[in-house]
Amino acid sequence: MTYKKNRYKYPVEELTVYAKEALERRGVKLEQIAEIIYSLQKDYVNDLDLETCMYHLEKVLEKREVVHAILTGIAIDEIAEKDLFDDPILSIIKSDEGLYGIDEILPLSIINLYGSIGLTNFGYLDKEKTGIIRELDLRKDNVVNTFLDDIIAALAAASASRLAHSYQKHEDK
Repeated sequence: MTYKKNRYKYPVEELTVYAKEALERRGVKLEQIAEIIYSLQKDYVNDLDLETCMYHLEKVLEKREVVHAILTGIAIDEIAEKDLFDDPILSIIKSDEGLYGIDEILPLSIINLYGSIGLTNFGYLDKEKTGIIRELDLRKDNVVNTFLDDIIAALAAASASRLAHSYQKHEDK
């Protein structure tokens, strides 16, 4: 099997920039995600600071699967805001219907990169909706964040998991 050089139109570094810009456009700052990561791990990692949380978030954002999920979820929310889906799916997405569930499935591609702790962190954040996740979930002024709030929870969960795995490696030495 031969590997095709440059098989992707967009290098992951470029996609990461697009994803960060999309998050910013939707009112999400990376520092807000880092605060959630900190809240998840502060009791388990000695001397944890926001800089360390940002480092792990940046590393998660370097993954192609992650930026694909971010860009896809935000695109779906924005298309729904413009009423470009037909009903019934338009109404389901815009109302963030409880049994829809697809908005939780897309972020699984992010959390599955870092093991089962990512899943438990995600479940916790999806239920508790802390920080920017809560703000996005409650915002209803003609803005659709059905996918975005779950993507932010997944980014925080995956980053916290990456941090925990990294910290454990240091502890094992």
